[in-house]
Amino acid sequence: MSHQTGIQASGSVKDTFVGARNGQYRLLKIVIDNEQLIVGSSRRPAGSWEKDYDAFVLPLLEDKQPCYILYRLDSQNAQGYEWIFIAWSPDHSPVRQKMLYAATRATLKKEFGGGHIKDEVFGTVQDDVSLNGYKKYLISQSSPAPLTAAEEELRQIKINEVQTDVGVDTKHQTLQGVAFPIAKEAIQALEKLKNKKLNYVQLQIDMKNETIILANTLHTELKDLPKRIPKDAARYHFFLYKHAHEGDYLESIVFIYSMPGYTCSIRERMLYSSCKSPLLEIVEGQLWMQIIRKIEIDNGDELTADFLYEEVHPKQHAHKQSFAKPKGPAGKRGIRRLIRGPAETETPSD
Repeated sequence: MSHQTGIQASGSVKDTFVGARNGQYRLLKIVIDNEQLIVGSSRRPAGSWEKDYDAFVLPLLEDKQPCYILYRLDSQNAQGYEWIFIAWSPDHSPVRQKMLYAATRATLKKEFGGGHIKDEVFGTVQDDVSLNGYKKYLISQSSPAPLTAAEEELRQIKINEVQTDVGVDTKHQTLQGVAFPIAKEAIQALEKLKNKKLNYVQLQIDMKNETIILANTLHTELKDLPKRIPKDAARYHFFLYKHAHEGDYLESIVFIYSMPGYTCSIRERMLYSSCKSPLLEIVEGQLWMQIIRKIEIDNGDELTADFLYEEVHPKQHAHKQSFAKPKGPAGKRGIRRLIRGPAETETPSD
């Protein structure tokens, strides 16, 4: 979910927007200064939009300072000239600046007039927002996008979904594992997290009573997250991950299952593994909590800012066409093997 900052366009910017929509300008660079949107630079048309593009846009991009670029095309729609909205957020700019620009993006689009904006481009390096980068963006938009890791996971869940009757107050055996009852305090904490009254909830299994109970609700910043991971016990963690992505400010719930390897008993490892899927079914299906990503770790040191960002927003690699597998000989092909998928539970080895 994106949020706005209360920053508004100054009166002079609004006047400039009127002239821009009428075709006076080829480019407007908009920056935030003293909690207002102001015009940092402008350019009038010199040639066609393609000829002007790199010469106008690229020199205005600073290595450590985000900005917005409004760039006018030569085409028009029913409302007037069409524009490209460029959100520039270089990797090395301060995090606070990234968040501020991401959260103000929607305000600027509204002030300018969303109907005039044909395309939105987000960039962290110049290649992303160059003329060549924009054309690559247009090609990618016209092609069917590959499934993200989260979408692929959801597809697999739906394929393997088993209808079960699992409640928060019952212990129930399912094909996905064992659903232990969830303590009332844990349910209340998860509800608060969903409503963003908490930003972190840690759950643990009461091994004696076979119940999932509340362990921790300390306010947790991203830098504090590794400290919340026990080194000698398994836990379930729900974390409200606040970050900027492609120019938007997002607050997303991430589920983290921590299991510190063989420092835990076999029984503990098996129970946490078996209870994980039924717990998530209840949280997502009955509490209606949207979990953007599910992560398994064995050490809290893994939870760096870069690691979490790449887990939630995995990089999309170019699709490579694979060679078709040759067909086998005609006739009988022997007995088919049954291959089990990744097991949710662990089996102790002798």
